[in-house]
Amino acid sequence: METQRQQKISQIIQKDLAEIIQDSLRKYGQKNLIVSVTKLKVTADLLEAKAYLSVFPEDKTQAVLKEIKQISNSIKHQLALRTKNQLRRVPEVKFFNDDTIAYVNELKEAFKGKNNPIKDPDLLDKRRKS
Repeated sequence: METQRQQKISQIIQKDLAEIIQDSLRKYGQKNLIVSVTKLKVTADLLEAKAYLSVFPEDKTQAVLKEIKQISNSIKHQLALRTKNQLRRVPEVKFFNDDTIAYVNELKEAFKGKNNPIKDPDLLDKRRKS
C-alpha cells in the first residue's frame, strides 16, 4: 500500500514526465503522436519509479518505447530540473507499455464476434503482471 508521500510524488512526477516526454519526442522529430503516462508507481524509498506509457497510434508503441529508453538520461535530467525544490534525489524511471486500451478493445471485439470468451474462456490471453 502506497503512503501519502508516495502518492504525492507519483502525481508530481507523472505530470512532469508526460510534459517532458511530449516535448522530447517533438524535439527528436516524432510527429502525429500522443504519449501519455497512464500510471506511475514509486518505491517506498523514492529511488525507483515505474512509468506506464500509452501510445497512440498503437503500431508505433515499440519504436517510441525504444526511443524513450535511449533518451532516458535526458528525460531524468529535465525531471530533476523541474522537481529540484521538491525532491532531493530524482527516482530512476523505468518505462513500460500500458496495454490496457488494447486489451479492452480486444475484449469488445471478442464480445461482438463469433469468438465469445464467455462461452470459450481459452480464447483470451492470460495477462501478465509487470
